[in-house]
Formats: sequence, structure tokens, C-alpha cells
Amino acid sequence: MAKQKPEKVFRIGYVSASVFVNTAEREEEGETTEREFRTVSLQRSYLDDKGRRQYTGGLSLADLPAALRVLELALAHVTAQEAEVTL
Repeated sequence: MAKQKPEKVFRIGYVSASVFVNTAEREEEGETTEREFRTVSLQRSYLDDKGRRQYTGGLSLADLPAALRVLELALAHVTAQEAEVTL
């Protein structure tokens, strides 16, 4: 299975929020419909003792302001993408 690429990535320093688009099928009244929805992955990057880039979901106190901001940006993006307009 190929690794899915994010639709959008918000990054501040070492903290990032990645937005992924997923699809789900639902059967209603004999008809199958496909729906798009988004998920957000929050992570922090760091260099290991061999200088390789690694990622973790664990955040320190110093990471929290950046985490809050990238999550706010991700929320605004997901809201804009999934907003339903009814006329």
C-alpha cells in the first residue's frame, strides 16, 4: 500500500499538523454514496543520535504554543474544505 500524501501541512518550528483526505462509502436506501472527510495528524520532528530525522507525537511544554497554532490553522483549513453550502 502506497503512503498517502497529506493535502496540506502546517508547520511552525519542529511541530507540524498534516491534513489527510479520506473517503468512506455509505449505503442509504439502496444507494451507495461516497463521502470525503479529513483527519489531522500532529507531530514533532527531531534528530536522533545518528543525525536521522525522526517523528513523534510526544510534545514538551515548549512545543505546545506551536502545536496550538498549527492545529488552529488545520481547523480553519478543514472547516473551509468541508463547509456545506445550502442555497
